[in-house]
Amino acid sequence: MSNRSTITEFLLLAFADTRELQLLHFTLFLGIYLAALLGNGLILSAVACHHRLHTPMYFFLLNLALLDLGCISTTLPKTMVNALWDTRAISYQGCAAQVFFFLFFISAEYYNLTIMAYDRYVAICKPLHYGSLLSSRACAQMAAAAWGSGFLNAALHTATTFSLPLCQGNAVDQFFCEVPHILKLSCSHAYLREVGALVFSVSLVFGCFVFIVLSYVQIFRAVLRMPSEQGRHKAFSTCLPHLAVVSLFISTGIFSYLKPPSISSPSLDLVVALLYSVVPPALNPLIYSMRNQELKKAVRKLFPYMLLKHP
Repeated sequence: MSNRSTITEFLLLAFADTRELQLLHFTLFLGIYLAALLGNGLILSAVACHHRLHTPMYFFLLNLALLDLGCISTTLPKTMVNALWDTRAISYQGCAAQVFFFLFFISAEYYNLTIMAYDRYVAICKPLHYGSLLSSRACAQMAAAAWGSGFLNAALHTATTFSLPLCQGNAVDQFFCEVPHILKLSCSHAYLREVGALVFSVSLVFGCFVFIVLSYVQIFRAVLRMPSEQGRHKAFSTCLPHLAVVSLFISTGIFSYLKPPSISSPSLDLVVALLYSVVPPALNPLIYSMRNQELKKAVRKLFPYMLLKHP
């Protein structure tokens, strides 16, 4: 590839110019990263260790925690290393790997959130068919489809993006390698090759979005018809966290990729990228555990269990 022979590395956007601020950003991101590792790690351990949580809802929550860990581990460690060592560089191969894995995890997470909406729809609107529609085999197949679709989407966009000739320098105006900012470095009109892949992905994203909206319309209609206040409260306690996560994920992602060029600026792009790539993986464990009593109990039981395992 012609662009491969001329560009050997990219320069990522630096958060600060002074050494003191760079170390401050390193400390801040380290705290966020450790919080994400701890929160998602606790969810993984709680679901794996407690048989009462071996249900479809928690199986998909386990997948969400894994994807969140992958997503935040793709972007933040490199940012922290660059801040610590006062550099902006990332190798060509490293940038391509970052694009692939970020798209893989973020796409699979979106598809997994769509499946979670279906899970809540069946649980509330068709409870008598829940066991048959969401059997262990069906859950495994849906999870595999989400991960597989994420892989294909990532491979498609990574191959298309890095086949483009780049003639606008090597400075990426983002703290990680993001497709829209790499496309800005491509030669005039060369980025049109990416249009077909983009249309395909947007169609999938829009289809999932419509499915999620329709699922929640049916869910809220069913919940509001419930005669028992306790039943309504229990239904909302399992749906609202998922709805909050989906809303944060979709709103920031859509704004990042579809915002008008007229309002684009490096600082705004940076904030939006942080909101959809860093904040959800750190906040999702907190959002899901706030109203979920079963998950809270399971997490509390982990601590004496770990103490017994490691005296």
